[in-house]
Amino acid sequence: MSDKTKAAFWSGVLLIVLFACTASLIAGFEWVQAARLSPLIVGIILGMVYANTLRSQVPSGWAPGINFCTKQVLRTGIVLYGFQITLNDVMAVGLPAIIVDVIVVCFTLLLGIGLGKLLNMDSQTALLTSVGSSICGAAAVLGAESVVKGEAYKTAVAVSTVVIFGTLSMFLYPILYRLGVFDMDVQQMGIYTGATLHEVAHVYGAGEAMDGMLGADAGAVADAIKRPAVIVKMMRVILLAPVLIVLAGVLSQRRHGAEAVRSRITIPLFPFLFLAVIGLNSLELLPLWAVDFIRSLSTFMLTMAMTALGVETGIEKFRKAGVKPFLLALFLFIWLIFGGYWLVKGISAICSPG
Repeated sequence: MSDKTKAAFWSGVLLIVLFACTASLIAGFEWVQAARLSPLIVGIILGMVYANTLRSQVPSGWAPGINFCTKQVLRTGIVLYGFQITLNDVMAVGLPAIIVDVIVVCFTLLLGIGLGKLLNMDSQTALLTSVGSSICGAAAVLGAESVVKGEAYKTAVAVSTVVIFGTLSMFLYPILYRLGVFDMDVQQMGIYTGATLHEVAHVYGAGEAMDGMLGADAGAVADAIKRPAVIVKMMRVILLAPVLIVLAGVLSQRRHGAEAVRSRITIPLFPFLFLAVIGLNSLELLPLWAVDFIRSLSTFMLTMAMTALGVETGIEKFRKAGVKPFLLALFLFIWLIFGGYWLVKGISAICSPG
């Protein structure tokens, strides 16, 4: 990497850092706090406004730095968020969350493939979109791309659709929660959010917004919704590994028959690091001041990631997605909202004591 390329990269990162600092400052305003808007939500709003106004003025060489914030910085922030969770919190989520995750992933994937055929869509685009909607958004699409081996534009289309509907969900869930549409306790709402939203960042942002709506009189502990939501989401991300292994086997047989060639499978490491950090935090080995610093760093890194995600969410993504992939993602989005709701309610009722 040349010095010029490095400078452009860090310029992109610095742009996001400045946006994140601005978002943190704005989030401290009294009227913003009254609206229960966290730095993460303020950051993505600032990023989206910028994306649709001045984004074209940013040198193209800055894009890798911005992209770095949407991926590596996001994943590092989520891993460090593990210092706000203990193994007792994970155990509290329980069996219902695991069952819901497995059903959501399997049914959404199969539904997406079936709807893709009904819409006469390209099978690779339909598969990539379905994987993204069922597991973890753009990260799942990029992981599946190494197995599907489709053209680059198909991956871009699938990423666009899941980012669009994932971002919409992040704003829609808190609104519906505030209106009392969701008849769930905080634990169920956390499971529902983690099991049905597309991106890890969207889960964190929506959980943060809904926690801000609980109020001190709700008797809820800190992160009452966000904590189980992130745990459930990370369990769902881990399911990407077996899904990709199955897909690799099926697609290899279709392509090559008896001479199947093994595809290189990319499985994200950060969910496992997240679990390791939870285990470390449960041992209470670090001094309190160090844990507080790490938690503050995690929040700022996630604000950076959300801002960068907003900067990458321009109106052109709606145009590039096209009608059929958009319709497929819309149908899956509707299923996740309504089907996920009744699934969580039903599984919780079955698994609840007595």
